Amino acid sequence: MKLYEIIVKPLSGFGTSLKGDTLFGHFCWQAAYDPSLLNGGLKKWISCYGEKPFVVFSSAWPKIEDNGKFFYTFKRPDMPISFLFPTSKKNKKETIKQLKENKKKKWMKVEESLSLDLNSVEYLTSKDLVEKAHRQATNDTRRIMRGKQHKEFCLEFIQQHNTINRMTMTTGEGMFAPFTETIFFYYPETELAVFVLIDEEATDIEKVCTALKNIGKFGFGRDASTGCGRFELCKHDEIPLHSVESPNACYVLGPVVPEKGLFSDHYFTPFVRFGKHGDVLAKSGNPFKNPVLMADEGAIFMTKNPDVFKSPYIGKAVFNTSKVKEHTVVHQGYAPYLPFRLEMRHERTN
Repeated sequence: MKLYEIIVKPLSGFGTSLKGDTLFGHFCWQAAYDPSLLNGGLKKWISCYGEKPFVVFSSAWPKIEDNGKFFYTFKRPDMPISFLFPTSKKNKKETIKQLKENKKKKWMKVEESLSLDLNSVEYLTSKDLVEKAHRQATNDTRRIMRGKQHKEFCLEFIQQHNTINRMTMTTGEGMFAPFTETIFFYYPETELAVFVLIDEEATDIEKVCTALKNIGKFGFGRDASTGCGRFELCKHDEIPLHSVESPNACYVLGPVVPEKGLFSDHYFTPFVRFGKHGDVLAKSGNPFKNPVLMADEGAIFMTKNPDVFKSPYIGKAVFNTSKVKEHTVVHQGYAPYLPFRLEMRHERTN
């Protein structure tokens, strides 16, 4: 498989986060209606998806320029704070203060080479990230950014919705009661990097970009019909598959369902995907899928077997998630990752 970086630029608010498993689902719907996107059609590649994934998407990550260099800003690994930020020998008050400051550092800055070293990587707060990402922003944009309370790298807004009862021409109770949903917006001029592993026997980067352009044009995720989920593609580049000498751990770039028995230790935040069918099945009698329990992006998996990292992805496919269409609906349980050497505390040298 070949690894590509695709840069996307948000154009609207989003109701659904740009996570790898959902991007895969959208791509499959594009391939279902455009057989030219996959050589031999979607059914051929879905039938062997459990043994041979044809495309694997990562989640979208902010990409920033700092001092003339480009960096990816990934989520801080889901490891204990005390491991990432060893406390210095100070009094209790200073230790607690330091702990509070370190908890705010929810991002880490990784060079374009994708070389990862948790001991030397620079960690950023959301405020640091916004400032580095938008140093060239106009004064008006800066005022907007300062005037809004940001959560992570986005602005959240409450969007009101209602359904009109056509008999009374008003809202009412039950299904006609007004309701609200959260919509989030990325900061102006934000660019996001999506990493895609492609089996060129099945498709190529131009076809994948064609599908993503259509998704960005018509909307991604929840509330696409009301204008949410719009984005445009800026560029794409092939990047070498990252390799590390004697890796014993990996940092996961998207939600993943890890295979049993491969890893000796793991640190992750559970993520439950309460999936919903897309396209025409979204209007079926039962539009919801069975929930899928995953390890969220930012997870760390460790193993003593270096052969695990010969594959450019980890995880497994998830089948039987649909109550409407059996055996034909699959969920991306795979994810790209960054291999690295993780030194445990007893292995560190002073």
